[in-house]
Amino acid sequence: MAVTQAQDELIDRSIIDSRAEHVARLFLDRVQASPAAEAFRYRDGDRWASLTWQQAGDAVETLAAGLIALGVRAGQRVALASGTRIEWVLADLAVLLAGAATTTVYPSTIAGEVAYIVADSGSVLVFAENDDQVAKLEAHRSELPGLQTIVSIDGKSDGDWVIGLDELRQLGVEQLRQRPHAVMERVAGIHADDLAILIYTSGTTGRPKGVRLSHSALTYEAATVASVGDLSAADLQLLWLPLAHVFGTVLLLLPLQIGFATAVDGRVEAIVQNLLAVQPTFMGAVPRIFEKAQAAVLAAVAQQGRAKARLFRWAVSVGHRVAERHRQQQDVSAVLATQFVIADRLVLSKVRARFGGRLRFLNSGSAPLKPEIAEWFEAIGIRVLEGYGLTETSAASFCNRIRHSRLGTVGWPFPGTEASIAEDGEILLRGPGLMQGYHNLPELTAAAITADGWFHTGDIGEFDDQGYLRITDRKKDLFKTSAGKYVAPSVIEASLRGSCPYLSQVVVFGADHNFVTALITLDADAITRWAGQHGMAGQSYQQIAGSAAARALVQAAVDELNQRLNRWETIKKFIILDRDLTVADGELTPSMKLRRSVVTERNRDRLEALYT
Repeated sequence: MAVTQAQDELIDRSIIDSRAEHVARLFLDRVQASPAAEAFRYRDGDRWASLTWQQAGDAVETLAAGLIALGVRAGQRVALASGTRIEWVLADLAVLLAGAATTTVYPSTIAGEVAYIVADSGSVLVFAENDDQVAKLEAHRSELPGLQTIVSIDGKSDGDWVIGLDELRQLGVEQLRQRPHAVMERVAGIHADDLAILIYTSGTTGRPKGVRLSHSALTYEAATVASVGDLSAADLQLLWLPLAHVFGTVLLLLPLQIGFATAVDGRVEAIVQNLLAVQPTFMGAVPRIFEKAQAAVLAAVAQQGRAKARLFRWAVSVGHRVAERHRQQQDVSAVLATQFVIADRLVLSKVRARFGGRLRFLNSGSAPLKPEIAEWFEAIGIRVLEGYGLTETSAASFCNRIRHSRLGTVGWPFPGTEASIAEDGEILLRGPGLMQGYHNLPELTAAAITADGWFHTGDIGEFDDQGYLRITDRKKDLFKTSAGKYVAPSVIEASLRGSCPYLSQVVVFGADHNFVTALITLDADAITRWAGQHGMAGQSYQQIAGSAAARALVQAAVDELNQRLNRWETIKKFIILDRDLTVADGELTPSMKLRRSVVTERNRDRLEALYT
């Protein structure tokens, strides 16, 4: 598609044209440019500690030298099996400075799958977060003949196969004493087309696929985000997303390119606490986090009594009207402006304070964001900029911008990325951020990328008259009813979750049937608070989920949604499950995406019973 004048005006192409050849150079250039500036903030017990870029550079070089001392060669793979923490950041960069490539592993990945990833990638060393992660590897040691060493971050060393992180540092210190230029010699041998990271997509079916991303693809992604101009060295990021996910990977690259500081803490349960403590100016998150945050605010308001709830609703309605005027580029009347000043002073500023009080915007990715959620955040004064991309495209290929955004879309393509819509509605992408292919899977690579370089995303979408892309569904998830009508389940699922803060997961079903049904789970925290306000305090999740009151609550949300759907899309019947879906049970991927086929097959008998 053609780039509009408005799109082109936002781009500083010189940033892209002069980008670093590889990630190691990108990092070293940042250390040289901003040695005394804050690079990373991290949790050290009960307090936040900090590293300057120079301190980070010294720490990374020492770890890289340790890897060289252990025999890690240029081009080999080193796996990281850990949650998001400062040690991942430093180890990841050390792997790249040693001329090797990183293999990512979620800490929630089961032992057999960890062994598969390590073996398939050919990883010769693994950074393991703790003894639990080490145990997964030990349980499959016979399947891992190429794995030479495990570096345990928090766990015990056995003096043989498993060494501690401090031992690796000592090896690095000694290596640099003997060969001061060992790391820089490796850096000099890195090329743009070399493999930088091997990300195994969690996959909604079957074994995970290793996506090969080059240094050039990653430096393009960092430079193209910087070229838009929405971020500066004055920003402060809170990074909690899994660094095993491509979204987290790119958020780690951006400070290297732009120079802002990043507070790192992967504990999901600490996000609200960390927002208050860190007071970031932006944060990336998945839609479920926004839904839970909104639900928590609404639940807190409900506990404050009717008068305050009415005031809150009035303030948010004023915020909605002001935001809508801004979206339509219309003037705000004097009366509405006065109302907004009052609403902001009494309510909206206090809500923003719950998020740290300094957020300029939030980034949403990895899954569709319901427009109603984005509208609510915009009404309270926090912009949510939704983007779109895949692991295979080095994360974002599209994103809304601060000065140009449209709710319900994923924005414009980044400069250098081409997009096209196939005859069947599938989104095709081509550009510098595209993967090299799937590791050890040439047939799948050939099926995904055409001879002229177009990648088949598997997503269905359309462009509006201003070039904004709207995602409508996953191609493989679309199904036909027995009447021959197409249904896009993920759109319905996101709409229902967005309209009811007490829902966690929704799975729409109905292929080859005469009407649509759904499996529904409840958000444990939100529904427990709700139950306490409706005479069910102290009851278990199972008791609440099975209650008539909870069913009536869900039914009201379903009825409201059905009024906005085509007749053949409406949910006629539903089941409330007595537990939520989990990663541990294989129903969600580690990045919290629904494994639709797993969930429907496990509940097929119950679903089919709805049609009898």
